[in-house]
Amino acid sequence: MEIKVTPELVAQHGLTPEEYERIKEILGREPNFTELGIFSVMWSEHCSYKSSLPWLKSLPREGENLLAKAGEENAGAVEIGDGWVVVFKMESHNHPSAVEPYQGAATGVGGIMRDIFAMGARPIASLNSLRFGNLESPQTRYLFDGVVRGIADYGNCFGVPNVGGEVYFEDTYQENPLVNVMALGVAKRGYLASALAKGPGNPVFIVGSSTGRDGIHGATFASEELNEKSQARRPSVQIGDPFMEKLLLEACLEAIRGGHIVGIQDMGAAGITCSTSEMAAKGGCGMKIDLDKVPRREEGMIPYELMLSESQERMLLVVERGYEEEVKAIFKKWELNCEVIGQVVEEGWLKVREGGEVVASIPPHSLVVGEGAPVYKRKEKKPKYLDRVGKRLKGRFPPPADFNQALLKLLSSPTISSKEWVYRQYDTMVRTNTLLPPGSDAAVIRIKKLNKGLALTADGNGRYCYLDPRMGGRIAVAEAARNLICSGAKPLAVTDCLNFGNPEDPEVFWTFARCVEGIGEACRAMQTPVTGGNVSFYNQSPQGSVYPTPVIGMVGLIDDLDKVTTQWFKEKGDLILLLGENRGELGGSEYLRVIYGMVGGGCPVLDLDYELRVQALCRWGIAQGLVKSAHDLSEGGLAIALAEACLASPEGRVGAWVDSLDGPDEVSSLFGESQSRIIVTVEDEGWKRLKEKGDNSGVKVRVIGKVGGDKLKIGNLVDLDLGRLEDEYRFSLVRIMEGRS
Repeated sequence: MEIKVTPELVAQHGLTPEEYERIKEILGREPNFTELGIFSVMWSEHCSYKSSLPWLKSLPREGENLLAKAGEENAGAVEIGDGWVVVFKMESHNHPSAVEPYQGAATGVGGIMRDIFAMGARPIASLNSLRFGNLESPQTRYLFDGVVRGIADYGNCFGVPNVGGEVYFEDTYQENPLVNVMALGVAKRGYLASALAKGPGNPVFIVGSSTGRDGIHGATFASEELNEKSQARRPSVQIGDPFMEKLLLEACLEAIRGGHIVGIQDMGAAGITCSTSEMAAKGGCGMKIDLDKVPRREEGMIPYELMLSESQERMLLVVERGYEEEVKAIFKKWELNCEVIGQVVEEGWLKVREGGEVVASIPPHSLVVGEGAPVYKRKEKKPKYLDRVGKRLKGRFPPPADFNQALLKLLSSPTISSKEWVYRQYDTMVRTNTLLPPGSDAAVIRIKKLNKGLALTADGNGRYCYLDPRMGGRIAVAEAARNLICSGAKPLAVTDCLNFGNPEDPEVFWTFARCVEGIGEACRAMQTPVTGGNVSFYNQSPQGSVYPTPVIGMVGLIDDLDKVTTQWFKEKGDLILLLGENRGELGGSEYLRVIYGMVGGGCPVLDLDYELRVQALCRWGIAQGLVKSAHDLSEGGLAIALAEACLASPEGRVGAWVDSLDGPDEVSSLFGESQSRIIVTVEDEGWKRLKEKGDNSGVKVRVIGKVGGDKLKIGNLVDLDLGRLEDEYRFSLVRIMEGRS
């Protein structure tokens, strides 16, 4: 019996009365239950970008060697030489991970991998950006453990190395963790695939796993605030199978190389609904779909469920007519479902049938982002809290009674301490292309056929964006670029994941708009176009919104593998140089949060022109063979950067003594987080050349100390054995998660 569409049912589907009236205008009639579900998922914030689209269009989307612009394909694509292309993207799986951390994180990995190989690229690396609440909470430890295991198990079984990322812990993420996953792949340019349907009469295939009831309304769930009822949404969390995905990867790449795939798209959010409507709309055509042909693993599924299911490890293919058997043979070899469920038609409608009856008839362009889906100009209002927390600090905080204890406390804080507990669960070396695994400023993957390297990183600081959204957006891009520069790479392009609260709240949307402005300014300055990504709104609970948290995924190219650079100190006697200058900025610092429990004071100021000059100097020094190690200064300032450089080497720790500080006071000299600063090590001759180059480009370059010994000594303030430093830095997170004393 057909379910009657009522105002209450419309509201339950997250549609406004105005949107429902628009649906009726599009169809020329009342929608049925299946059509209501289709519109609800495709017009959800998660799928339609109806709040963010106008601002996303303001980001730079043109760049050298860019092959796929933001929103054009499943992922971004940039040429890297000799006909090879790097394909990459970042996505979020925040709400599923909040209610079912293991499967939520695992299927986030699976989904982003499909976005990569749907482009015809073989995934070669992944990384993640994670944010959780206070680790003293058992619930936080449960979420953290489940998310890490989910990422590890799926990625390890699928066979792609997880090579880096970041993990933050702040009270603001207590009820709403953020789980952002990035993947990267490579392909020959001639094998790039597109997510479109064309050619009337061409068959439409569903391939991969069978369809079940898991994940129904996952997209609309991602477009709601979390509350006490969210645990009841566990059925909206998908279930992943990495072994099935591995088979699907190989079959899809083989089919694409066969030359008869017209278009291909992952069935992620909104499942069959999304892939059919988006591919048809992009090709300017229609589709006929027969749900009776869809392989299913549960009995009694109705059209509504089949169209909205987000069962994993499935793809939609449009195949060149006449080559159906060749494609079927490939998927049969890999023991996967491969069924013709429809065909491309010239008439611009998506018509869905079951049992010979039409159960949905919708023009596909009316469903997709940037075409028929609604777009809103949200109200903006500067948040009141900024008047309180955004003011620059006046006066100086009293120095700690013991700088040694202050440094140890910072090193052991969960945000700064070693994330070895996390990445030791990941297979970081599978496929043998990993040159730099987790533990340095950026990961580096070798492209064997080119004898080049790709550096990749994911960076963001929600606290900075909370204090100054525009400046925080700038800093996220600049730090990502700085990490690549410190590894010897030239930054190429950006993917992003923009995590915010309710866009219908004018104060939340004001912070979103300012962050996007800052990201755009920095990307234009760095010449790193935004190739796409994800916007995740409604990241809030009854306790409030998370910090505005844009995460920047950036990819860079290393032409000479001999120039790959790491953060750790190398040899006794090397000079330690500081590039850039300390402006005495403590606002928004990890020091204030850990030592004083304070979040305030504005965030550091970033001068983009100066940042570019510092980066250029560092990259020049690496290219000239002068720089032996490079490490950017970020959370925790100079003292933390020095400690990490002492402890990070896989060949064993090495000490340092520093006798020159340049801040206006002792605290900001050690722990201030002024931007555009890098510590490098060089031999004596290198110092002179870097200083001369720095003077000519207007960048301050100073010798601050030397490498050597078994201690970290900083003036008369810090004097600590490396063993003590290592114990606090490397094992504090292990002790928390494994219950050790």
